[in-house]
Amino acid sequence: METKRAERPTLEQLNRELDRRNHRTAYGRAMRGTIWTLVVVSAVAIICSTFFFSVLQIQGTSMEPNLEDEQLVVASKAKQFNTGDIIAFYYNNKVLLKRAVGFPGDWINIDENGNVFVNGEQLDEPYVQEKTLGQCDIKLPYQVPDGRWFVLGDHRATSVDSRSKVIGTVAKEQVIGKIVFRIWPLSKFGRIE
Repeated sequence: METKRAERPTLEQLNRELDRRNHRTAYGRAMRGTIWTLVVVSAVAIICSTFFFSVLQIQGTSMEPNLEDEQLVVASKAKQFNTGDIIAFYYNNKVLLKRAVGFPGDWINIDENGNVFVNGEQLDEPYVQEKTLGQCDIKLPYQVPDGRWFVLGDHRATSVDSRSKVIGTVAKEQVIGKIVFRIWPLSKFGRIE
């Protein structure tokens, strides 16, 4: 009975096998590195969105023409605002966006032409295209209560905001933050004033 002797691999075959194993090892290392990077980036994104900012999608037309339906914006977690800043806040399990125009203790008045007065001085509102008194069922002049803000939408004819008892003034606990940046659509990417 004759036994067949195994052929020894050639140097070329050994090099190909070595290259294949090295490639598999490098691929596994790259895959682990990619997964680790994705985990770290996701963790940082979650921490940032929890403590520093939120990404929100616009729903509705109350802030047109400055913010339009379906756009994506970034809100910083700031709790201090200036007159005219756009803030995001919770209302009945929804997130609404409006401009802060009155702060605790301020007196708000709106004339029949839609001009807004805070403590007797008319606001300069270049972001409002069509001024109107809109849906107003509060008694004017109105004093903003402590710990609350008076907010108005930019599209005053359709916006339901602090002029209505439905929304009323916004409490500090409701506020998510100040809208600072638009990220979608890319054609309108940039800082929001």
